[in-house]
Amino acid sequence: MVAASSIRSAEFVQDDKQIRCDYYIDKELSWLSFNERVLQEAADPEVPLVERMRFLGIYSNNLDEYFRVRVADVKRRVLFHRRHGGDPGANALLAEIENKVVALNDMFDQTHKSILKGLRRHNIHLIDETGIAPHQHDWAHTYFRHKVLPHITPIIVTDEVDLEAVLQDYATYLVLNIESTDGSIYAVVEIPTTDTPRFIQLPEKSKKRKTLILLDDLIRYCLDLLMGPFFEYQQLSAYSIKLTRDAEYDLNDEIDQSLIEKMSEVMKQRFHAEPVRIVYDQEMPETMLKFLKKQLKLTSYKSLLPGSRYRNFRDFINFPNVGRAYLENRPINALVSKGLSVSGNAFEAIRQGDVLLYYPYHRFNNFTELLRQAAFDPKVERIQLNIYRVAKNSRIIGYLLDAVRNGKKVSVMVELRARFDEEANMEWARTMTEAGIRVIVGIPSLKVHSKLCLITRREASGLNRYAHIGTGNFHEGTARVYTDFVLLTSNPKLTAEVEHVFEFIQHSYRQFAFNKLLVSPVNARQRLLEMIDREIQHAAKKRRAEIVIKVNNIDDVEVIQKLYDASQAGVKVRMIVRGMCSLVPGIKGVSDNIQAISIVDRFLEHPRVLWFHDNGKDQVFIGSGDLMKRNLDHRVEVHTPIIDERLKQQVIDILELQFKDRTKARIIDAQQQNRYVPRGNRKKLRSQMAIYDYLRAAEKP
Repeated sequence: MVAASSIRSAEFVQDDKQIRCDYYIDKELSWLSFNERVLQEAADPEVPLVERMRFLGIYSNNLDEYFRVRVADVKRRVLFHRRHGGDPGANALLAEIENKVVALNDMFDQTHKSILKGLRRHNIHLIDETGIAPHQHDWAHTYFRHKVLPHITPIIVTDEVDLEAVLQDYATYLVLNIESTDGSIYAVVEIPTTDTPRFIQLPEKSKKRKTLILLDDLIRYCLDLLMGPFFEYQQLSAYSIKLTRDAEYDLNDEIDQSLIEKMSEVMKQRFHAEPVRIVYDQEMPETMLKFLKKQLKLTSYKSLLPGSRYRNFRDFINFPNVGRAYLENRPINALVSKGLSVSGNAFEAIRQGDVLLYYPYHRFNNFTELLRQAAFDPKVERIQLNIYRVAKNSRIIGYLLDAVRNGKKVSVMVELRARFDEEANMEWARTMTEAGIRVIVGIPSLKVHSKLCLITRREASGLNRYAHIGTGNFHEGTARVYTDFVLLTSNPKLTAEVEHVFEFIQHSYRQFAFNKLLVSPVNARQRLLEMIDREIQHAAKKRRAEIVIKVNNIDDVEVIQKLYDASQAGVKVRMIVRGMCSLVPGIKGVSDNIQAISIVDRFLEHPRVLWFHDNGKDQVFIGSGDLMKRNLDHRVEVHTPIIDERLKQQVIDILELQFKDRTKARIIDAQQQNRYVPRGNRKKLRSQMAIYDYLRAAEKP
């Protein structure tokens, strides 16, 4: 729980104006509250057991990224303050973060034990090396020799070895203590999870009993096979350790270097970046801990954090279900869009009316089929698309390559600075360039985060455009687990402005007018504030005034203060915020007209939606950007209005179902307590499943 003292004032400069907000929660603390909601899902006995274990993996993966990005930033602020003065609150914030993380880790350990106990009741046993039975001994040794040993090369730690440089981010290591009469020799062994499954099923005499062992523990069991041929020792022991590095990087300003060359250097920077966190097995002997501290050149124990026996719990995202089907979520049958199925030609279907998709309830191939058709349709002349993240084996890029082979003009804007996807995007950029696709690698000062595709087709009436404007990435994998809206439209007013966005990405120094789209950093902030002001004016005239916002994160000081102004004017503000929420709802006289909830369930809530009542005219936008300073000022983001009244009502209905959630919705309040929305005498509605039922009914022929 975040202490009330965490609410503070915040300010920033916008267009030479000092913007101040007196009620503000640090986004770093608010993010921890979000991850606590993920942990609540792991602890919820109504969630299937295997899914609960996977939520532990999601929690752990989130926390790793949190340390790489957010804690690293706070530590830099602390260091800068110590050297130069500046941010006196950074030390207190870091202490509060560390206290919260410790409390969450205790909750994590208790939840993990509870899940293991539950799995045992279903005859699924996750054992360590001490649990390997005699009848499994030979099998374990054979598996280790053939499947694991070829991927292991121990590093013997001497004064000549730079251990800090050896330890890689994302990897888990065992530190070995090779004890003999002459003393101890230390070695590190990387757990080869990229080459061998992390979870290994052992053979059993009974068909009912299922036994799994972690790769880490199989290595522990076979240490004699690994080290015995080379060392004489009385005792051999192993303890886990993991290092997390700062994910920030600097782009140099060398004019004669391409952005791809610069980003290649950035990847090297990240590999050698300063450690932010070093977590070790809390059972590790003090002598080994002191040795590691010396080798890692740590001046204090502050960066060393004790933890459980196992590291890299993110692999538990893929925890296998070796038991009954009911131990994991039932798959849903994703829907085919009725709007697209009215014709075998997707372009004819879109021309008959805008199409709204909502993943993962709709199949992702509703869009990829459009792209497949565009790749060979003789009337299609050009395809433009921007990429932030794509799947490893992306059908989308495959269809773009097909389009080039068919003589189409294809241009793709690849954002090389998509955090943690930089390397993959550089490879895609090279692949597409070699195939003849025109690749644009972004704007130096702005990340391109919009989700746009534009297809130009020569028809009887002339050149017509077809646009995809979405809230999520062109990624087949995330489309199965992230909820995201997509608008497919041939509306000439919208498609012309989408064309202008692509021109802006290539020529950001030019002036472009956007009357329909909200485009960051061109007009989104101004238009957003104007629409809030309009609701304030309606409230002043005693009209119904209401704003509904659905985002991943909100931290922009100016927008938060404007929403406080709206609340004080009598505007009803309802919010669904999945992650960070620096706004504080429910403060008497300040934000008592603001209600905020957060929904964490089997699908990750990812859309960004803005709905302004506007005296009954209902302005609804979907788009790619959160209400954060970075999204409004430092990224290219696009929100589109939903013009079709039927589709607009669908978005509104979906939002209203989420506000009725009495199963997975939590209240966001000043204390960040993550209390579930009370059911009262209402039906126990689970919005994600209710939305699926709603859309399934809507898509019936």
